Amino acid sequence: YPRASRETLCRWQERVGRDFFFFVGILRYYKGLDILLQAARGAPYRVVIAGAGPLEEDLRTKIRQQGLDNVHFVGYVEDDDKSALFSLARAVVFPSLYRSEAFGVTLVEGAMFGLPLISTDIGTGTTYVNKEGETGLVVPPGDPAALRRAMDRLHADPAACAAMGQAARRRYDSQFTADRMGEQYYGLYRELASERVGRGA
Repeated sequence: YPRASRETLCRWQERVGRDFFFFVGILRYYKGLDILLQAARGAPYRVVIAGAGPLEEDLRTKIRQQGLDNVHFVGYVEDDDKSALFSLARAVVFPSLYRSEAFGVTLVEGAMFGLPLISTDIGTGTTYVNKEGETGLVVPPGDPAALRRAMDRLHADPAACAAMGQAARRRYDSQFTADRMGEQYYGLYRELASERVGRGA
């Protein structure tokens, strides 16, 4: 990942501030953005949404119609800009609703930047990346009140926020680096090859 330049960091900080809750991804039906908008209503902190996709215009309209002054939709961002936003954020929020969300690369990206994670329990790889109470918080899908409580908690408790972010980075280092994932794939292929040979295939 590119390291954001000082100029890029300053530009984004001037535009959206810092210590915000950050969502980035393709704007699809299963991402739970309506739930995020409900959870953000009246919050004393900012939410920044980055991405593009089928729901882009609908999202812009809802933010405007609902008067969500604390929600900033910044559209599609290049990698340098995304790195800057991760660097400025307080936490990653990932409110997916359905099992269409198989893994959540954004959660891994957030962990790489040492951010605590808020995700939903949809029975997929998202809860493998984000360990409840360790690397962040896990809430029921489709529950704006629970999502709001999770954001409120990380907003109100900087020490817990920092500890979870550090744990997320440690988990990234132990499970999700390119070298570590390469080792895991290599071990899996060796195991499968041994089984195939053992069966005389």
